[in-house]
Amino acid sequence: MKEYIFVQGAYEKNLQHISLAIPRNKLVVFTGVSGSGKTTLLYDVLFQEAQRQYLEAMGFQGMAKPKVESITNLSPAVLISQTDKNRNPRSTVGTVTDMYTDLRLVFEKISQRSCPYCAGSFAQSSVLDEVVKEQDQVLVYQTCPHCKKQMRKLTCTEFSFNTAEGACPTCQGLGVVWEIDAKRVLHDGLSLDEGAVVFWKQRYKEYQIETFNKALNHYSLAPVAGLKLGNFSHEQRTLLLYGTGSEQVKGLFPTIGLPKTQAEGKFEGVYTTLLRRIAEEKGVTKGLQEFFVQTPCPACHGERLQPLSREATLLGKRLPELSAMNVQDLLQWVEHLSQSLDRQQHLYVESYLLALFTKLEGLMQTGLGYLCLDRQTITLSSGEMQRLRLSSALNSSLTGIIYMLDEPTTGLHPKDTQNLITQMKLLRDKGNTVLVIEHDPTVMQQADMIFDLGPGAGRYGGRLIGSGTLNELRSQPSSVTGSFRQKQIERNPRDGSQLFLTVTNATRHNLHNLTVQFPIGCLTVVTGVSGSGKTTLVFDHLAEEPTITSAFDEVVVLDQPSIWAMKRSNVATFMDIYTPIRNLFAQEAKLDKPHLSAKSFSFNSKGGRCERCEGLGSIENTLLFFASREVVCPSCNGKRFNEEVLSVLHEGHSINDILLLTVEEASHLFCSNWPIQRLLTILLDVGLGYLELGQTIPTLSGGEAQRLKLARALSRQKRQSKKVLYLMDEPTIGLHPQDVEHFISLLQEMVKRGATLIVVEHNLQLIQQSDWIVDLGPEGGDKGGELLYSGPLSGIGSASNSYTARYLGLGSILTQ
Repeated sequence: MKEYIFVQGAYEKNLQHISLAIPRNKLVVFTGVSGSGKTTLLYDVLFQEAQRQYLEAMGFQGMAKPKVESITNLSPAVLISQTDKNRNPRSTVGTVTDMYTDLRLVFEKISQRSCPYCAGSFAQSSVLDEVVKEQDQVLVYQTCPHCKKQMRKLTCTEFSFNTAEGACPTCQGLGVVWEIDAKRVLHDGLSLDEGAVVFWKQRYKEYQIETFNKALNHYSLAPVAGLKLGNFSHEQRTLLLYGTGSEQVKGLFPTIGLPKTQAEGKFEGVYTTLLRRIAEEKGVTKGLQEFFVQTPCPACHGERLQPLSREATLLGKRLPELSAMNVQDLLQWVEHLSQSLDRQQHLYVESYLLALFTKLEGLMQTGLGYLCLDRQTITLSSGEMQRLRLSSALNSSLTGIIYMLDEPTTGLHPKDTQNLITQMKLLRDKGNTVLVIEHDPTVMQQADMIFDLGPGAGRYGGRLIGSGTLNELRSQPSSVTGSFRQKQIERNPRDGSQLFLTVTNATRHNLHNLTVQFPIGCLTVVTGVSGSGKTTLVFDHLAEEPTITSAFDEVVVLDQPSIWAMKRSNVATFMDIYTPIRNLFAQEAKLDKPHLSAKSFSFNSKGGRCERCEGLGSIENTLLFFASREVVCPSCNGKRFNEEVLSVLHEGHSINDILLLTVEEASHLFCSNWPIQRLLTILLDVGLGYLELGQTIPTLSGGEAQRLKLARALSRQKRQSKKVLYLMDEPTIGLHPQDVEHFISLLQEMVKRGATLIVVEHNLQLIQQSDWIVDLGPEGGDKGGELLYSGPLSGIGSASNSYTARYLGLGSILTQ
């Protein structure tokens, strides 16, 4: 039977030798509590085996087979995961979808441009005389119809901000420049010895002060020992900032020669050092960002292109202006352009306009109509990035493909969910199999088949506990999803302390001069459709307003960006659980192996770790046409450490065994060790009991990363009376409805203890338990940014144009 993909005996990670028949050419949902094995089944088993079989069919060998007895009737698979994100600042919505390329080609063919010699305007099309000249490269020249002089033709290369020919020469096509922020680098109220230069530390500070003193002596300037930086003379400050080789210092001392060595007083200067490091590291890296501020490029004003390219027009619009339009408005412009072209012009650009129209329609249908083509992909949420890739898949004519998606509703308001479901069904109806990890009840209700994994997380999960439609799951007692009913919790909404945080005249991005109040001591949920301005209001205004945040002892910001880029950071190290664990093992080693210290049990230090994989337990396997994959280290077989270190046991567990334990399992093992147990309990409280202690941070979903940051913040609070403001961005991402209930209980307990919570959220379960709602809209992009409602949950029904009010009235499908 070719109608099913047959999985026989999958036992990867926590999967308990499960077998299932997945219908082909259907929309299939995999659900279950967090940590039940959904991602393992789809990514580590199905996707891995699909890649392996495809590679072997082409003659490539060596890709590891997942732990499964057999999988039959597979076909090539495309994985669209939450972790897919282009970190290149040059990558935009327009470049990753190729829509910007389509627009560049249209502008190359039929745009209006001006002559750099006579300023005459003319249409850039192939009817003009062209001359090809070969110098260091092949260049195309056109003849101006007015002054008859030749000029470089503006090709699609000149319309690209990622080429030397098209990029603004001032900002190299980035649209922004980095300037040194003096307030972040210098403290005028301190002397050099006291730390007036922020990045001068320890021995480096001593060396720089000594060298600077020699420079002062070289120019016969007074010494500055003990002098506050704010009291430096103009000459002393200039020398400190720019150094002996700068034009500024040469202008102050034109008759004094330059010192040639440090001993004579050669000194680089504070600002000059920072600028040199930028040049050496080819940009402002993470370590340098704290000393710089980003501002729009003064030459192109953020438009990225060189002057001639950014001034060319089409229907009165320049290319940067079109890139700044949202998808919906750009679609209307493309339709208008197509209707206004004559027959010859249409022939030049017909295929590009068709491609643009198709791609823009796809973005509209996946709920991304509010995005602009110049939006950097690094600013997109994981859900937005998934839907962007989904829209690209919809434009493909391929059939017989298996598409795998990881919670594509992430970041979507319930209003937009139905459009997404429609697009996934279209992908299915083209003859593809769509496999989706999802907890959203609306998606589950319309799926052709649901597989429910569980019943718990970690070793308590990995079993198939239900299958069928949502209605069929309700008749299966073993199904956690089918048997779940949202609790009817008696609500006693708080009115806070009658004190409010107030954001006044918020205008960033698409916000329309908003003034919004947030009650102190309450759980406030900020809602609205995608792109309505929620994140801007909370994280760009509220989080950065000193007069607002000064009302609290601490402000904890839990937003969506990744919490750590290094794969050496894991759950145990991030929560600082690993240090006391290593100390325990060092104690165990004292009798038989006294030479082993706590450092020996660190996978980040030489000595006890496996040097083949440098303590990671895996090495990278580079594949020719596919993304590189991690494979088990052949030296230590994934155990991270050498045999001597692994021979030391605590309660029968090696140090590697400890890293393989889930948080829940570890809480049983360390139940009598209060410092470790306290941290593990906090992780359990935020719903992360299923994570392994050694799970690396980059593998976490956005919601998991947020809840881990929340756990660390809770672990560091020492005074119960401390007033804390928490700002969260969709912390329920990745949570099953049952887990959401537990998480809501934690949030309510935090408020009871005096915290103030402001949460950006679409989850109806959480919204229904809030004390206060701030609802933005009515739509996304420039059609959003308005305050539709602000007040107690009970009053939102009065907001007639609020989508949130409408969907709150429908209740949850899982309770029906």
